[in-house]
Amino acid sequence: MQQPTLPFRSATRWLLAALVVLASAGCASRVVPPAPLAAGSDQLVLVTTAGWDNSDATVRRYRREGGTWRQVGEPWPAIIGRTGAAWGTGLHPAVAGGPVKREGDGRAPAGVFAIGDAFGYAATADTALPYRAMTAGDWCIDVPGSPLYNRIVSVQDVGADAIVGSTEPMRRDLHKQGDARYVLGFVIEHNTAAVPRAGSCIFAHVWKSPQTPTAGCTAMDAGHMQALLAWLDPAARPLFVLLPTPEHARLHAAWGLPAPAGD
Repeated sequence: MQQPTLPFRSATRWLLAALVVLASAGCASRVVPPAPLAAGSDQLVLVTTAGWDNSDATVRRYRREGGTWRQVGEPWPAIIGRTGAAWGTGLHPAVAGGPVKREGDGRAPAGVFAIGDAFGYAATADTALPYRAMTAGDWCIDVPGSPLYNRIVSVQDVGADAIVGSTEPMRRDLHKQGDARYVLGFVIEHNTAAVPRAGSCIFAHVWKSPQTPTAGCTAMDAGHMQALLAWLDPAARPLFVLLPTPEHARLHAAWGLPAPAGD
């Protein structure tokens, strides 16, 4: 039988080599790790606690500069849920170890979350975030069986029957004997799929006092809340991160978060 000509052999070797390269490239693409969670953000609010069951917290702000997280200003104190923190549902993957957030557990959701709209009692606020001035008819629905679970709604839009059983009026000053905690704040985008009993109505807002924990929100004094809202820039795709310090130390590199203070 006539042997293949040299050009045919060369072409065959070239084709085999090309297939090897393509196969190798395909294998390589399957093992390339995903981009860190915070890769698309240039602003980050980091809240840390000593452990899962601690309510006292510290807030730090970060801005990405030249690919590196740089702390902005000094940290300030905050307070979270009365029973501490628990893994929430946000932008982060499921993590083994630690409690899991449930409706009514008094824990603030831990993890990485988008920042939603700002809100308050006044008609306007000094913030670039979308802002919603709350009225006496605005409620956040914390009733797990409601089709409106984990949504802020207006009685004018949904009717009075839709808010029956909710404990979260957004004008607490009008419904809760002058309570000023929601005078200014923003939504933490936890459980956006509204999974029943996974936790609802999670905000950053003004505290009642430095010693008064929340039902699951993150609270701070009014001056710091105002400064935070004035600093946040939607164009920077800001993130809200809440973690116990040991979890922050364990996960910051994999998630693309700022290193623990002092590192």
